[in-house]
Amino acid sequence: MMNGQRIFPGLILIGFGLYFFFQQSAILWIKPYLGWPALLLITGIAFLTEGYKSDGNGILSGTVLTGFGLHFYVIDYLGWWANDTGVFILMIALGFLLQYQKTGSGLFHGILFLMLAAVALFYDTITSWFGLLEEKAFAIWQFWPFILIAAGGYLLFIKKSVGKSSKY
Repeated sequence: MMNGQRIFPGLILIGFGLYFFFQQSAILWIKPYLGWPALLLITGIAFLTEGYKSDGNGILSGTVLTGFGLHFYVIDYLGWWANDTGVFILMIALGFLLQYQKTGSGLFHGILFLMLAAVALFYDTITSWFGLLEEKAFAIWQFWPFILIAAGGYLLFIKKSVGKSSKY
C-alpha cells in the first residue's frame, strides 16, 4: 500500500476511535459535540488530508463533508449563519475551487456552483431588484429553474455532439 492510500483509512480509524472513546468516557463537556455531524467532520477531514497529500481527488468530497458537518454545528450558535440551500451549494463551490487550486480542474464547476449559491442565498434581494424593473422582467425571472434545466440538458445531450466528427 502506498503512503497516500494509508492516510484516509488511518485517519478514519483514529477519528472514529476517538469518537467512540469520547462517547464512552465521563467527559461531559464533549458529549454535546458527539452527534452525527462529528462523523461528517471526521470523514471530511480524512478526505481533505488525503486529497492534499496525494493527487487531490478527495478535496471535493472532503470540503463538502467538512462543510456540512460544520454547518450543522454552527447553525445553532451563529445567528448570522444562513440555514439555506445556498449554503450547501456554496460548500460544493468551495470544494470545486479548492480542487482546482490543487489539480487544475474544476474551475468551471466551481464558478457555476458559486453563481448558483449567490442566487440561492440572495434570492430575495435579486427578486427585489427585478421588482424595481418592469413586471415582465420579474415574470421572466420566475422561470430561472427552467433555464438551469435547459442549460444542464444542453451540456449533457447537445454539447458533447458538437465538434465531434462522425465515424461514417
